[in-house]
Amino acid sequence: MPDDDVFEVQRLYPQIYLACHADHVRAASTRWRISSQDASILVHLDRDSGLSPRALAAHLGVAPSTLSASIARLAELGYLTSEPHKTDRRKRELRLTARGAEAISSTSVLNAERVQALLNKLKPDERKSALRGLALLAQAARRLKE
Repeated sequence: MPDDDVFEVQRLYPQIYLACHADHVRAASTRWRISSQDASILVHLDRDSGLSPRALAAHLGVAPSTLSASIARLAELGYLTSEPHKTDRRKRELRLTARGAEAISSTSVLNAERVQALLNKLKPDERKSALRGLALLAQAARRLKE
């Protein structure tokens, strides 16, 4: 029998996914011109905290040179910014833009209305706890390949 915590994630995550999943087409030909690979880049970015292209490439399991063209294209579309690091100008930091967040929401495998309905079933303190738990799991996921 797996660890109880492992089992709970395996049991609970599919319930959320199935309740909120939406059939969709995600391709470069959509209004957002965003592929699955593009989406996988954007969902790893934050609007406030910068992430280096090297760290993103390592997490995604690709060479930084492979990611470079995608980053340039997504920046050109206005979905992310690539700015010099505040203390080391030789390094870059990627951040999600408001337009990038809109693209993620519009192309997500999770239907925004269903997610909203799910969140509306929670009391405000439960909602904060649930979102904090998801944020912690996502943070751990980013560190998994470190």
